[in-house]
Amino acid sequence: MSDISRQLAEQLHDRFGDRLAAVVDAVGEVTLELAGDNLLEVASALRDEPALAFGMLMDLCGVDYLNYGRDEWATEETTASGFSRGVEALTAGRLGPVTEDLVLEKPGRARRFAAVYHLLSIRNNRRLRLRVFAPNDDLPVVPSVIGIWNSANWYEREAFDLYGILFDGHPDLRRLLTDYGFIGHPFRKDFPLTGNVEVIYDAEKKRVVYQPVSIEPRVLVPKVIRAEGVEAVDLMLLADEADESAPAGATE
Repeated sequence: MSDISRQLAEQLHDRFGDRLAAVVDAVGEVTLELAGDNLLEVASALRDEPALAFGMLMDLCGVDYLNYGRDEWATEETTASGFSRGVEALTAGRLGPVTEDLVLEKPGRARRFAAVYHLLSIRNNRRLRLRVFAPNDDLPVVPSVIGIWNSANWYEREAFDLYGILFDGHPDLRRLLTDYGFIGHPFRKDFPLTGNVEVIYDAEKKRVVYQPVSIEPRVLVPKVIRAEGVEAVDLMLLADEADESAPAGATE
């Protein structure tokens, strides 16, 4: 963390107090986590107060924290020191907040969907991130900030389209990127990577038709070994080298 980011984090904590669920200063970036009920009040103050002056919403995106901190490979020995060291709240690799009383016990674990806002203050040359969790995973709803930053219009539509997050107060919330009649939200973690349907040309019907996807789902994330003092090794590369050097007909 830098002196500038720490100063901003402390300033925001003093300004908003109990309206914030957490203030995190990590790698020179400040993140405010707050409830949806406080979003519009805090966002208006961030935009309008000269000491803050976050007049630009640079980006807004959705996040799905389903199975956060887990990968597709079963790992028992490296959970606290390898892949998950940066996402498990109690491990040494997790960067802490400004003060211990501001951290949630397990940020993001109990709730699934969040809207994340990236703000810029041109006047003060500062950047800030807001994170707001939807209280209901089955019907995720957060307030729309179009009335504060008009640039949120298409950003909120994109988050709705890809994650299914509803933005209360949006004047025209409809899909932006997927096709007409698309079912589901493709960036959700439980949405199959292969999709649910595929498009083919039916020679008998002489038209394009939809049918259930024929691709078998499979894990596409390469498994890695993380040993102390040794750089990560891609097992896929090791397997290729073993195949080249193994005698004909040999097996593992």
